[in-house]
Amino acid sequence: MTLAAVPGASFASVDVAINITAGTPPPVLPVYTQPICPGPGYIWTPGYWAWGPEGYYWVPGVWVVAPTPGMLWTPPYWGWSGGVYLFHPGYWGPHIGFYGGVNYGFGYTGLGYHGGYWNGNNFYYNRTVNNINVTQVTNVYNKTVIVNNNTHVSYNGGNGGLQTRASAQEMAAVNEHHFQPTVNQQSHEQTMRADRSQLASVNGGRPHTLAMATVNDRRNDQQQRIANGVKSGQLTPGETRNLENREANINHQVATDRAANGGKLTQQERQQVNHEQNGVSQQIYNDKHNAATDHFGNSEVGQRQENQQQRIANGISSGQMTAGEAARSENRQAQINQQVHADRQANGGHLTQQEHQQVNHEQNHASQQIYNEKHNEKNR
Repeated sequence: MTLAAVPGASFASVDVAINITAGTPPPVLPVYTQPICPGPGYIWTPGYWAWGPEGYYWVPGVWVVAPTPGMLWTPPYWGWSGGVYLFHPGYWGPHIGFYGGVNYGFGYTGLGYHGGYWNGNNFYYNRTVNNINVTQVTNVYNKTVIVNNNTHVSYNGGNGGLQTRASAQEMAAVNEHHFQPTVNQQSHEQTMRADRSQLASVNGGRPHTLAMATVNDRRNDQQQRIANGVKSGQLTPGETRNLENREANINHQVATDRAANGGKLTQQERQQVNHEQNGVSQQIYNDKHNAATDHFGNSEVGQRQENQQQRIANGISSGQMTAGEAARSENRQAQINQQVHADRQANGGHLTQQEHQQVNHEQNHASQQIYNEKHNEKNR
């Protein structure tokens, strides 16, 4: 991992040289759930609004490996200066600096960081504000964090902005040696910049990807969005099947590329995967916002269909079902739905007793298939 050490004075010049300005303030910070920490040594870097050619876009919060033990992350923030909003980039350093008083959550209350601390080469996590699996991460403690600023305002100064000023301790941190965002963090921001669903002008300030477990973890994020669409009825079985087939093809492509390159992806391959995932992301959005929905009603058949969809959604969300398995299960549900629809049309909106029995027989087979796929050795 390549790092660039930047002295305090020159870092200030970097802050100005970036010269990212906007005439309107960034949207409020969205509320989201923190993904579980992937393992020891990861530091949570909260999501923020960045600026691109098409305006503000959301960079999801993500767990990042600290560049070196002892380093903490000072988040970026927007500040009002000279009649415009100026972006102050985040950085790594031995102490937390000023980040505009913005309450990013998860230990970043607007003043300092209360999510954990370094003890030698080990980072200890405050479980009160972090999502930690204690079987994977054992350096944990519990300490209540008091938050005085409960707003979701994302900028400092100007009209409606926070009026927090840097403390002496935060000013001292500015003069320390800093590390710029890691290569992975920079790649993370660039990827989100290319995803139109992250644009505030497209999502109305409600980004589709709010947080990720690790950089480039697009696959898990897409699966969660599909699972939510299945659960809400916004995605029909046919739409879900097509999306899962696309995800399965991407997964197969990644596996093939990794096998050919010693377990890694080249920069060109990463760009190709991101391009394809951007396409899937847009398709998920389109499918969830078109006129096609799947609410099956309160009948016995409808409740059975809802139950199967819920089980598939849970399997997708938990990772127990691969994209290919989910696609097969959704294909079976789509076929059953099509059969029910055709039978009802032929019988004045009702099913005969024999048709009821046939649907239950097919759903029993589908139920067993879902169970088998959730409990085999395959997972995503």
